[in-house]
Amino acid sequence: MKVINRIFQALAIASSLAALVLFFTKFATMTFASGDEPFIGAELALGIKKEIAGVNVNPQRSAHILFCFFLTVFGFIFSVFSFKSKGLRYVAPAVGLIDGIYMLVIALRDPHLYINAAGLDVSDVAYYGRNILFAAIALFALFVFGTAYLLIDDYIAVKASKGAKRTIFARIKAFFKDYKSEIKKIVWPGPREVVKNTVIVLLVCLVIGLFVWLLDMGLGRLLQWILGISTRR
Repeated sequence: MKVINRIFQALAIASSLAALVLFFTKFATMTFASGDEPFIGAELALGIKKEIAGVNVNPQRSAHILFCFFLTVFGFIFSVFSFKSKGLRYVAPAVGLIDGIYMLVIALRDPHLYINAAGLDVSDVAYYGRNILFAAIALFALFVFGTAYLLIDDYIAVKASKGAKRTIFARIKAFFKDYKSEIKKIVWPGPREVVKNTVIVLLVCLVIGLFVWLLDMGLGRLLQWILGISTRR
């Protein structure tokens, strides 16, 4: 079982690394006067300059792709360090799921919503390559393998404890059971108490507001009086 667990952990790291590598491949293509020009994911995310037909072009940074790029970097780091810190085994699949959903939305929608061509001599032609979709798939793979590693590792820990620990599903079930029992202990106020408490709150707000207004007006008058004296001198 431990061997299988390590395999899933390695697959999670490989998936996150694949998604990160794909950011350095062609993500989109723009049409210039000189022809079609490919742009890699890092160029769109970071706004890296590139030379097109002998002219240096500085593409506008895409905040959406930049956000996904940083999430992918963090997902890879969390996956690698999950070997040493078991707390990160929860973080890596969560980052992979969020990043994968975001990347999938970007890949399936109009490129003009996420690729900013402002300031570039480019016609209204921009489209994605397949790699951006592959990056989203790799991130979903990180979520799947990372979750599998998490569950298997938890099962191994519970089995080694000989019943002293509970599985994740048992802990979640116990949490909702305790939550339900605590909800039943809540005593809800009746209509008269609600009206009474509401009136008290409104009166307190009115008194505090009146006090602040009087204080503000008094300090304002005092300031005007001090400024008037200093002007006469």
